[in-house]
Amino acid sequence: MTNQWQEVIQHIHTVSGNVPTHRRASKKPYSFSDSPFEQQLAIWDQVWRNSDNFWVRVHAFFFLERNMNKPGALEIMWPVIVKWQDQVHDWPLCDALAKIYTKVLVVAPVQVYAQLKKWNKDADLWKRRQSVVSLLYYSRTKKTHLPFNKIEKLVSTLLSDKEYYVQKGVGWTLREMYTVYPRDTFPYLVKHIKEISSIAFTIAIEKMSAQLKVQLKALRKK
Repeated sequence: MTNQWQEVIQHIHTVSGNVPTHRRASKKPYSFSDSPFEQQLAIWDQVWRNSDNFWVRVHAFFFLERNMNKPGALEIMWPVIVKWQDQVHDWPLCDALAKIYTKVLVVAPVQVYAQLKKWNKDADLWKRRQSVVSLLYYSRTKKTHLPFNKIEKLVSTLLSDKEYYVQKGVGWTLREMYTVYPRDTFPYLVKHIKEISSIAFTIAIEKMSAQLKVQLKALRKK
């Protein structure tokens, strides 16, 4: 397996360019590309854990992304990729994993939500951000969502969080909450209008009508 993950890393180091360039390069077949999914996942796990290079880890994400719609793949992924969050130190990789985690949340809600609850109170800011961003991600990408009260519980914990990127995640999730649960989210925003940071508030109201935006902005000014 050592030679296989080194094969991946060597290839990626020859690629230069932006995300589309790397996405195209990620489709290169490797010596193990015809192996069973579990074996390929084990190699990509080695790739993620043995390199701190941003683009190398992006290619590991591309592997997950290409396989996340295969039957049973998400359940197989979860015990492995849940540990990948331990090595996340920036928002692009955090949000890339959120795209996968939120899909696993649909098929294994009990296990994933339990993990998000732990991350919600972790000292690591990227785990706290992940704990809310994974709840909905972009809500349009899923047909099934957690109940409002479960989402609200984790968001409320972080309303007063001091970290910029956590607040960006809170705002993102509030915005998607309004998309899925507008009748519950608007009163929630009114109730917590003084607690929501300016960073989160700006993002939270992005998809609202002009009239509702004016109403909430007026409440904040009182």
